[in-house]
Amino acid sequence: MTANQFEHRYAAHCESGVVSSMLNHYGLDLSEAMIFGLSSAITFAYIPIIKLGGLPLIAYRMPPKQILKGVQRQLDIKFKFETFRQPQQGQQRLDDLLSQSQVVGLQTSVYWLPYFPKDMRFHFNAHNLLAYGKEGDNYLISDPVFETVVTAPTKDLQKARFAKGVLAPKGLLYYPIDVPQQLNLGPAIIRAIKRTHKIMVKAPLPFIGVKGIRYLAKQIEKLSRKTEEEQALFIGHIVRMQEEIGTGGAGFRFIYAGFLQEAAEILNQPKLQTHSEELTAIGDQWRIFALKAAKMCRGKQSMDLSQLANLLRGCADEEEAFFCRLFETINKHSIKAIT
Repeated sequence: MTANQFEHRYAAHCESGVVSSMLNHYGLDLSEAMIFGLSSAITFAYIPIIKLGGLPLIAYRMPPKQILKGVQRQLDIKFKFETFRQPQQGQQRLDDLLSQSQVVGLQTSVYWLPYFPKDMRFHFNAHNLLAYGKEGDNYLISDPVFETVVTAPTKDLQKARFAKGVLAPKGLLYYPIDVPQQLNLGPAIIRAIKRTHKIMVKAPLPFIGVKGIRYLAKQIEKLSRKTEEEQALFIGHIVRMQEEIGTGGAGFRFIYAGFLQEAAEILNQPKLQTHSEELTAIGDQWRIFALKAAKMCRGKQSMDLSQLANLLRGCADEEEAFFCRLFETINKHSIKAIT
C-alpha cells in the first residue's frame, strides 16, 4: 500500500484520530468527535496509586483502548487485539498484516518515535498511531497528531512498541475484523450520552468524574504543608497532564462539544447545540486554570493554592450541572421518540 491509497487524517487526539482514520479506510466516515463521543471517552480521574515520574496519574479521558472498546460496544464493530511476549514476534506479525494490505493500529511510546521533535519526547506509553505500509526498512506511519504522514525505521518502532514502564504497550496492535457498512447512529448517541453522564456524575469512587476534580482540589490545598519546590513540581505536573499529555483537559471538552454539535443534527435536537456551546465555555475555564497554574509554577505569579483549588471546584460545579442538563435533554428526547 502506498501513501496514495491511504487517506491520512489530522486529529486532535491520537486514539480517537486513529479509530476515525481506520474506520474511514474501511468505509465508515465518522469524525474524530463522533468517535470520541460514541465511546463515552470524556471523563476525569485522579489516580494516586498509578505514578508517572513519581507523581499521580491525572486523566481527562477514559484509559487507553477504551475508545476502541466503546466503539465496539456502541456500533457492533469488532477489532482484533494482539500483544506479544517477544519483539521479533510482534514485528513479524505487523509485517504479515501489512503485506496483506491491512491498516494496523499500534500502541507506542512517544519517547522512541524518531519523527517527534526531541523536546516533545517523553516516556508516555499510550500513544496510538497507524501503520499502513512498509518500504525497505521504514514503516509508513499515519500519526493523527501530525499534519502529514511520516516514517519510522524498524529499530525505532520496535523500541516504541515494546517500551517498559507504566502502560507498557507489549507490542499491542489492532485492526478491524467486522465493519458494518450502515449505521443507525441515533440510538448509539443516546446510549453514549447517558453513559457519559453516569461516569461523570454518578461514579461511586471519589476520584472519578466531578468527584475526582474536587478530590484534586483538596490535594492542591494540602500542598501548603510542602516546600515551594514540591508545590511547583506538583502544580507543573497537573498542567503537563492537562495540556501536554494527549489532548488535555480543555481539548477533550472541545472534542466532546463537537460531538454534541453533530449529534444535534443527527437527532434533530437543537438543544444539543446549546449544550455544545456550554461545554466549550467550560473548556475555556479549564484553560484559564492551566494558564494561572503554569504562571505560578514558573514563578511569574506568586503561588496561590487556594485560588487554584477554587478554580478547579468551579470547573467541577460547572461540569456537574452541565452533564445533568445534558442527561435531562437526551432523556426527554428518547422518551419523546418512544411515545
